[in-house]
Amino acid sequence: MVTEHRAVAALRVFLVLLFGILVVFQVMSLPGQFRYMAEESPELAYLRWPLTAISVFWVLCVQVVIVATWRLLTLVKNDRIFTEAALAWVDAIVWAIVAAWVVLLGVWLYIGFRADDPGLPLLLFLMLVGIAVLGLLMVVMRALLRQATTLRTDMEAVI
Repeated sequence: MVTEHRAVAALRVFLVLLFGILVVFQVMSLPGQFRYMAEESPELAYLRWPLTAISVFWVLCVQVVIVATWRLLTLVKNDRIFTEAALAWVDAIVWAIVAAWVVLLGVWLYIGFRADDPGLPLLLFLMLVGIAVLGLLMVVMRALLRQATTLRTDMEAVI
């Protein structure tokens, strides 16, 4: 029990740190990087705003996962993880992963049809598969949480 509380506290520290870094990326780093790209490669300047929007959207999806994870940690701390409230936060994680995956699919298709070198499309395909695995794993975990919630509710009714 003590180890669980320490792990939750440590995870929260790292979630806050990660969230802060992602805000810096959203506000400063990503827009600045694509501005610099447009200045250095004028032939690619038309990609500045679409790449900025897509990148900021992906960071937003990660931030949604962080917030949902924080809320799930609160439910764990309060011993309420096996409730309907937890399922809503897991759903938020699943939908954030789905949204990021769909946008990545569009990027992969766009780049795949225009690429001269297979390196970037293969890297994007690897990311597509990895995110699909992560999303499907979360769906399985949600099903397990649903079963555990049902079992706990049944056990409480018996007791």
